[in-house]
Amino acid sequence: KIATGLDHPWDVHPIGQGRLLVTERVGRLAIIENRKVRRLQMPTDLIWASGETGLMGLAIDPDFAGTGRFYTCSGGNPQGTPDVRIMVWKLNAAATRASYQRTLLSGFPATSGRHGGCRLLILDDGALLVGTGDAATGTNPEDKTSLGGKTLMLDRVTGDPWPDNPFVDAANKRQRYVHTYGHRNVQGLAQREDGTLWSAEHGPDRDDEVNLLENGGDYGWNPVPGYNESVPMTDRSLPGKQVAAAWSSGSPTVATSGASFVAGKEWGWYAGTLAVAALKASKVLFMKFDPAGKLVDVRIPEELKKYGRLRAVTALPNGSLLITTDNGGDDAVLRVRPVT
Repeated sequence: KIATGLDHPWDVHPIGQGRLLVTERVGRLAIIENRKVRRLQMPTDLIWASGETGLMGLAIDPDFAGTGRFYTCSGGNPQGTPDVRIMVWKLNAAATRASYQRTLLSGFPATSGRHGGCRLLILDDGALLVGTGDAATGTNPEDKTSLGGKTLMLDRVTGDPWPDNPFVDAANKRQRYVHTYGHRNVQGLAQREDGTLWSAEHGPDRDDEVNLLENGGDYGWNPVPGYNESVPMTDRSLPGKQVAAAWSSGSPTVATSGASFVAGKEWGWYAGTLAVAALKASKVLFMKFDPAGKLVDVRIPEELKKYGRLRAVTALPNGSLLITTDNGGDDAVLRVRPVT
């Protein structure tokens, strides 16, 4: 444990000089430095927190050292009709205050706060990848004009749709952001060394999934009419092709959450695996996939089963992993390294 005293830490990333930036779901940002937690001054009235939704995904701009720029995905517009949105922030030089800069993209659906997503990942080419939830509304995942139940891709500077998106020329402006669709509640995003993109998401009472993302792919969650959670996670009766999961939990679910690829030869067998945190099952699954994306094996270390619910997994440049607990009240950030 490198820090304790956090409340539902949703995401964590290094920001240089030995410091970590953390989002807490209740609507706070914190710095971890020398094992101590320090909350930042920030306009908390911009964050809408309800149920599963609050201050969630975090991404650090590659130019952060010079600009202090970072991104969050959270519930927003608390004084009006709440939604889920991506906001741009700037950390001051003293690292005491986060100033709101602008809203990069808004209008992700929100209802009670259930299935709010929302993970962020800056890709090797500079694009911002976003994983969203379906807001427990059955029509959202397959509706390409809804931003819910999707992965989205956009320019992190301008907020414009990424030019390689499959529907970038669509008449509907929201559809232009869609990268993949037919998702239930995307909780994790990761990019493998070969450039491939992966997601982890929650199933209903079965079939949590890890998916290899195909540009324009339909992942088949279609719980209609109403919000019928007895349907398959990948509904093969839909028109066209539905992409099968690379890994599925079957029954029962484990509540897959954050995910990151493990790097470094010191990890031995674990090098190149996808480390996926599990909330309900309180463990980390290390999944080995072959170059084509086929599952080879899964290992679950005993050492990581004693911390309760686990939320985020972040790979550090030195090969270590950061993992957050999500038990509420007195949560921790863990640093995980291989035994050598």
